[in-house]
Amino acid sequence: MFKRVLDITLALVGILLLSPLILGLVILLKLTDSGPLLYGHRRIGFRGQEFRCWKFRTMVVDGDRVLERHLSENPHQALVWQAQRKLDDDPRVTPLGAILRKLSLDELPQLLNVLKGEMSLVGPRPIVRAELDYYGRSARHYLAARPGLSGLWQISGRSDTTYLERVRLDRFYVTNWTPGMDLKIIFMTIPAVAFSRGAR
Repeated sequence: MFKRVLDITLALVGILLLSPLILGLVILLKLTDSGPLLYGHRRIGFRGQEFRCWKFRTMVVDGDRVLERHLSENPHQALVWQAQRKLDDDPRVTPLGAILRKLSLDELPQLLNVLKGEMSLVGPRPIVRAELDYYGRSARHYLAARPGLSGLWQISGRSDTTYLERVRLDRFYVTNWTPGMDLKIIFMTIPAVAFSRGAR
């Protein structure tokens, strides 16, 4: 109950306070790209339920085709993608998208996911169904919580860490959760985002 009340309260406050920034981003995105404003990727949430995780679109419209071609032409990058599900120089990302990702501004629409109860302000990073294989026996921990807009992984280096470390952090969060932990993570998210730690 505490977690849900905190989610709704802070999500509403966040949308209100950030509305000028959100409006500015909407205008900037529409001026620089004629494609869709938002991108909703299917993710796995609480108890295995799928939901559409919203972000400001930071990739080219035909991103899946671009990635497939890039990985087929660069076997080493394909291995990195298979292990980490991340690329340092992702060919799909637009110039403006790279800036939004660096500052984590692309994730602001996820406040809507929080209000709908599909996500929480704090929790494991939302994943696609195929990534459950990376979690192994820890998948049950991931599925026991709502994915988070922020979390231990986000304040612990993000993409500078390994996927195995990400799984360990998610498992630790779920098994040791307290209201105080959520408040601490929310507080520590501010400098992590401000200094773009591990963001790419």
